[in-house]
Amino acid sequence: MRGKIALVTGAAGGIGAAVVRALGSRGVTVAALDRDDGGLRETAAELSAEGAAVTPFTVDVGRSDAVDETVAAVEERLGPIAYLVNTAGVLRLGEAAGYSDEDWRATFAVNTDGVFHVSRAVTGRMLPRRAGAVVTVASNAAMTPRAGMAAYAASKAAAEMFTKSLGLEVARHGIRCNVVAPGSTDTPMLRSMWRGPADRTGTVEGRPDAFRVGIPLGRVAAPEAVADAVVFLLSDAAQNVTLHTLTVDGGASLGA
Repeated sequence: MRGKIALVTGAAGGIGAAVVRALGSRGVTVAALDRDDGGLRETAAELSAEGAAVTPFTVDVGRSDAVDETVAAVEERLGPIAYLVNTAGVLRLGEAAGYSDEDWRATFAVNTDGVFHVSRAVTGRMLPRRAGAVVTVASNAAMTPRAGMAAYAASKAAAEMFTKSLGLEVARHGIRCNVVAPGSTDTPMLRSMWRGPADRTGTVEGRPDAFRVGIPLGRVAAPEAVADAVVFLLSDAAQNVTLHTLTVDGGASLGA
């Protein structure tokens, strides 16, 4: 993987930053994208100090015109993109019957539209090169219903099936498209759902009132565990793997 170019969205923190670090440690040059300019530049500076080759690009993946311009700038400055990782995501909680139009649109703008915009722009450039690998970070909520998370679950399910359908279309051009589906992962997004120690305990041990079975392995995942799964699917170790979902949730979805 050394010397190749990767584009990673949602790179300012959480799983995205862990993916950037994992790729950077393997000698990959990373274009790190996020709409949080301050957080992105702080993360890029930290990882660069560790020796990673990271260049920040501030962009809202929900805007197709801005995405097209950014992808063009990445290839002009860094070179041809070999790897794409769609990690950008937002979570807005609420029961479906009372969910607002704005929250619904904002969720899909990033989690689904963003995956479409970036994947279209990048794979369009991969096609004539007949090479490339795409990984979309979805969620185990795409396959297991979660109370209070209907919009998030629906948006991630759409992103997962889009990625697999895209993969079917581009496979003849030597481009692979896969999905990583994390469960509860120790990120700011997960911590924003907790109001106290009981919530963290309930995440691991389960909550019958919310129809959650808990995590059989008994632990919340570290972002690095998800990043390792992403790197595997991008690498030549997975050279014959495409249209696949690799679930990293400690068994929380019971193999669904």
